[in-house]
Amino acid sequence: MASAWLWSSTTFLMIFISIFFPIPLPISLPPPITVTAAWSWPQIAISMACLLVPLTIITLIHFLPLLILHHDHRHNNNNNKNLPKGSFGWPLLGETLGFLNPHPSTSLGTFLQDHCSRYGKVFRSHLFLSPTVVSCDQELNYFILQNEGKLFECSYPKPIHGILGNVSMLVAVGDTHRRLRNVALSLVNVTKSNPEFLHDVEMTATMILKSWSGKEQVLFCEEARKYSFNVIVKQVLGLTPKDPETTRILEDFLTFMKGLISLPLYVAGTPYARAVQARSRIASSVKAIIEERKRRRRMEGEGYFGKGKVDFLEILLGVETLSEDEKVSFVLDSLLGGYETTSLLLAMVVHFLGQSPLALSHLKLEHENIRSWKKEEECLSWEDYKKMEFTHHVINEAMRCGNIVKFVHRKALKDVKFRDYLIPSGWKVLPVFTAVHLDPSLHPNALKFDPWRWESEDQTSKKFTPFGGGLRCCPGSELAKVEIAFFLHHLVLQNFRWRTEDSDGPLAFPYVEFEKGLLLNLDHS
Repeated sequence: MASAWLWSSTTFLMIFISIFFPIPLPISLPPPITVTAAWSWPQIAISMACLLVPLTIITLIHFLPLLILHHDHRHNNNNNKNLPKGSFGWPLLGETLGFLNPHPSTSLGTFLQDHCSRYGKVFRSHLFLSPTVVSCDQELNYFILQNEGKLFECSYPKPIHGILGNVSMLVAVGDTHRRLRNVALSLVNVTKSNPEFLHDVEMTATMILKSWSGKEQVLFCEEARKYSFNVIVKQVLGLTPKDPETTRILEDFLTFMKGLISLPLYVAGTPYARAVQARSRIASSVKAIIEERKRRRRMEGEGYFGKGKVDFLEILLGVETLSEDEKVSFVLDSLLGGYETTSLLLAMVVHFLGQSPLALSHLKLEHENIRSWKKEEECLSWEDYKKMEFTHHVINEAMRCGNIVKFVHRKALKDVKFRDYLIPSGWKVLPVFTAVHLDPSLHPNALKFDPWRWESEDQTSKKFTPFGGGLRCCPGSELAKVEIAFFLHHLVLQNFRWRTEDSDGPLAFPYVEFEKGLLLNLDHS
């Protein structure tokens, strides 16, 4: 019997609205209506009308104001010569699809190339349902980052808030962000040179590399994630890979990460809905660990503090300026920052080293020299890390060329004048870091991976912002560099050779990933 499938109008409408207005819809999809050959065409037409009429009404109710606003912006922009040049594109969608079109992260992509050549390094557009000023200009980017909380404010799309939580340091603003950031900086300063932390990092790196014994191939992105997660979960929660909580949190965290970059559709079974639920489970696990720590503190009294290692959570429990929810959110932020971005940066470094035998050879010489001054089983120290000058150059160049963070979301708090431009109050502002990192007028042979350029370039300059800038500069950047440097130390000194595949490069979606997982071919001969 011939059949076709037709979803009920109610379900279709809920899905349609959820895409643009992500609100909790804790439902399961009802069974689809089966249209069999017994149905006449008039019956099918009536059913389709039942779907389309309410859909049209809902569309008009929700989007007519946006269409009017879109028209008003066009009209006002034609009358305001101080606005940057540009185009709003299609109604509602604007130019968002073109802006998000996948491309190698080592390039600007066709959208930015076309718009910069047509309108200049600063142009207007309509992105993420908002009128937007896009900046590919070094000076304007720096101006935006340095005026956080004064002229501009962090403004990520609402679905990001829905999955991270409103007190996440990544989306919080004002006093909440300031308190969370101060705690993060204090923890990082205490941790980064701590011998116990450095020992844990090194032991985790050697454990990962030992697991490659006898293997001909490994997917390095998976190995890098395993490495960074084991490091951060030990440092933040005091858990080891053997603890059952580690496996459970990792499983939920993988679900969480998939939803973070998915369509914000809160319907049961979608990646976004599963991610929100996974975050809730992770939060519950963290709360349970916190309660257990508090219980042990009460039972053991002063003697408790003389036992075991002190991790992030132990210090965090003593911070009175944060609420319980903020402490839980802080732990989740620490796991997120220490897991995904660190592992991706490590993969990026290995990718570029695989394409540059000369840089790899120079790096190996540096680490052989460091190892020659140490006893056979002696661990790396903070002083060793500071001696890894070429290693730092390699990491910096991988960040400049690979562009893990392409841009950030900001919003103008008031009308802002910069040079001859006007940025209207309430408009979204996107400083694009990639454009500055790959600007040939700022970096000679900008598309070439050249670690030696950092022998003379200043990594704190306006033209290099891989970790953001101003009040929202990543507080954990030094920890990430330590993890990567220690892993590279042991990788280049292994008694096997490795090579990457030329066809597997980093792609920006705009989140960055290696489509094939960065396959490494190992030669143990």
